[in-house]
Amino acid sequence: MHSYTIFCLLILFASIIHYLNIKWLHLSSTIAITACTLIIALLAMGLHAIHVLNIEQHLYSVISAINFHEILLNGMLGPFLFAGALTVNIQALRESKWEVALLAFVSTLLSTFLVGLMLFALNALLNLNLSFLLCCLFGAIISPTDPVAVLAIVSKIKAPESLTVKIAGESLFNDGVGLVLFVTLSEVIFHHGSFSISHTVFFFLQQAIGGMAFGYLIAKFACWIIKPLSNHQLELLITLCIATSCYVFAQNIGISGPLAMVVSGLMIGNKSRQGALSPKGKQHLDIFWHVIDEILNAILFMLIGLEVLTIHFKPEFMLAGLLMIPIILAIRFLTVALPIASMRKRKKYVPYIISILTWGGLRGGLAVAMALSLPKVPPKPAIVAITFMVVVFSILVQGTTAGPVVALSKQSQIEN
Repeated sequence: MHSYTIFCLLILFASIIHYLNIKWLHLSSTIAITACTLIIALLAMGLHAIHVLNIEQHLYSVISAINFHEILLNGMLGPFLFAGALTVNIQALRESKWEVALLAFVSTLLSTFLVGLMLFALNALLNLNLSFLLCCLFGAIISPTDPVAVLAIVSKIKAPESLTVKIAGESLFNDGVGLVLFVTLSEVIFHHGSFSISHTVFFFLQQAIGGMAFGYLIAKFACWIIKPLSNHQLELLITLCIATSCYVFAQNIGISGPLAMVVSGLMIGNKSRQGALSPKGKQHLDIFWHVIDEILNAILFMLIGLEVLTIHFKPEFMLAGLLMIPIILAIRFLTVALPIASMRKRKKYVPYIISILTWGGLRGGLAVAMALSLPKVPPKPAIVAITFMVVVFSILVQGTTAGPVVALSKQSQIEN
């Protein structure tokens, strides 16, 4: 089946699910699409198992033909991050810069090590055939909150702006940290590189600082070009070029494309509020990128749901996944509580902020894409299966119940 045909089918089924969700389910579109595609995939597997209808093999061949890693990390992630960053108020982000920095950098590093340590302990009990470095690699995969999943849920639950900025800011930046850790550990484990602190620090600075500097420069250049224009079609085309061509360029010159998109999206989104874009251009910019975001979200979360067909779920993998879910949540709670507690004396936060950040720290397609990108080695199926179980729980359970947690915080604020 041709790639374009697959794309058309994904859009068709996503539109049908989205329609049914608006009419009857009233869930976040990302949750509804993931749940429905999971049900379809599991139903296909069940019908095949009882020899009623053999559609599992057809679905499997279609999903196997899709390079999830290539589509997300080298394609969709640029527009996703750019669209998400456009909506963040940079002034509000500056007010939360220390919390966001601590959560995105320190908490991600600490979580990577702690998750790796706990998985290594389970490895000894369940005989998963994972080395300590592979367990830390899993930590790098699962520790960053996924910006795509998080931003989709944040827009639905209507959290206060101060809280939204912290959640969105962390998720937009910490995926860059997670990707750097993932690439570094992958190099050491699979390509027989030698671990060097100086090399790792240089690589991190090259990726992080290089990516942010590149994003700043292209955004400044784009605003300079756009300001004298009064053609909103050309204004939109320039932003589309940034989210696609500039993302690919950054990835190919050895700097962080994701961080470049976050910075450029933040700048252009806020410059447009200050008059760099015409009023009509600003209106079209918001509508255009909202539509792009919705389409990409629909495709991504359909792929996550259908990916269950390609994953090998051995009993020990499933048990490890079930045990890692509460462990990862506990580690998330700890790594969020430490930086927030350190800032409490200087700043006032909304009630239950640690619980909200813990439960609202969703994992999504980014983690699945990193896990699937691993070389075909014996430990890969275990990492992929555990990652998938954590991600599905995160989207379906945490995503569904994040709203009531935020509502509890709002109610507590009113009462106090």
